[in-house]
Amino acid sequence: MIVFSQTRLPAQLTAHWDRRGCVSVEFSPLCLLKAVFESQGVVTMKVVVLGSGVVGTSSAWWLQEAGHEVIVIDREAGPGQETSFANGAQISVSYAEPWANPQAPFKLLKWMTKDDAPLLFRPQFDWRQWVWGLAFLRECLPSRLAPNIRAMVRLAQYSHETLKQMRQELGIDYDHLEKGILNFYRDQEEFDGSQKAADVMRDFGVDRRVVSADEVIQIEPALAPHRASIVGGDYTKDDESGDAYKFTKVLAHKAQAKGVEFMFSTRITRVICEHGRASAVEVIREDGSYDKIEGDAFVVSLGSFTPQLMRPLGIHCLIYPTKGYSASFPITDPERAPSVSLTDSRNKVVFSRLGNTLRMAGTAELSGYSRTLNPVRCERMSEMARELFADCLDFEQVQYWSGLRPSTPSNVPLVGRTRVPNIYLNTGHGTLGWTMGPGSGRAIADVVSQKTPEPTFPFIGI
Repeated sequence: MIVFSQTRLPAQLTAHWDRRGCVSVEFSPLCLLKAVFESQGVVTMKVVVLGSGVVGTSSAWWLQEAGHEVIVIDREAGPGQETSFANGAQISVSYAEPWANPQAPFKLLKWMTKDDAPLLFRPQFDWRQWVWGLAFLRECLPSRLAPNIRAMVRLAQYSHETLKQMRQELGIDYDHLEKGILNFYRDQEEFDGSQKAADVMRDFGVDRRVVSADEVIQIEPALAPHRASIVGGDYTKDDESGDAYKFTKVLAHKAQAKGVEFMFSTRITRVICEHGRASAVEVIREDGSYDKIEGDAFVVSLGSFTPQLMRPLGIHCLIYPTKGYSASFPITDPERAPSVSLTDSRNKVVFSRLGNTLRMAGTAELSGYSRTLNPVRCERMSEMARELFADCLDFEQVQYWSGLRPSTPSNVPLVGRTRVPNIYLNTGHGTLGWTMGPGSGRAIADVVSQKTPEPTFPFIGI
């Protein structure tokens, strides 16, 4: 039981004293939670989270768990409707590897003239793209590879454990499968090279096992018709798959029930700073009216759009959008469709079973902020799916989608404090927002709460 004296009643509580000195107290669950935390010496704040994708919503969840009052602002009509909406669905700790490696520049040059290349660089009259590209080349140096992998794996592992904890405690259903991720190869040279990569991941504590072609078929029988072309694979049984959008949507509902306020269809125009600190964000509400949302701290999880908001404040975020594609196929024959999440190494695409749908995703375009679908890429994705699973998918009802992955040159996300003391970043997760989101949300809540985050990771500003 918590006892408050008349002179030290928490500010969040409204009290009515009668003539006899008895008190009746009016409070909301959130106010009571704040009172409990403050009575124990824990500093609670009003925290404004910008963005409601899987990263922003996870941040909001863990911030309210830490006792803070939380407001989430997003321009869309609901949570998880941009980059988190239709991604590849893999929780891929075993493949938390940077695109930047010593071989990457040569591959980019080879792919530049191919519209269906796995990674396509489209030069723009955009200085931000060129600055990002030069930084990417620096991260391709051999000395940068190991530190970048280490950082990505540590955060991915922590996030995976966090996700499993949240799933158990909250009972969130998001079509998840705990059958691992199988990467299969149809080129002997590439397969031989993958064994070195698998060795590196094992050195960082990831159980990525090299398997023979026959073992590939044993793990995923749906690939049996293609046994003759498969030379081998690697398999990580601890990896998972699941629908990031469904997870984010349910988590947002649970956060709302805990007192988190969500402001949807609200466009953020600028952050207002006074005396060296952020005091509010200026927004345009759904009805077109301007408003100011005040807060004690601000967590920016706007993905590829983070740099535009932060640049006027002198906060430079080296993030550039990488457009990724997905195709969702209704399953017509569940017995023939794959149930293990797959990575086709030759084509650099992934397949994940989401209930009665097979989600295929991959390819990347460094082509600016446009989400316009490239018909060549869409058709190529259908061709690749038809090659592997022609007998079990409905190709007439396919749904194509594209999203802007917020990529840093190193693929290491930006998580931590900025030069403005009460502005925090949790952004730049690239292709691994779903893999790292729950954990980075938990970590940024610790940073905001002035606690040391658990994972060994190069948090900015601390």
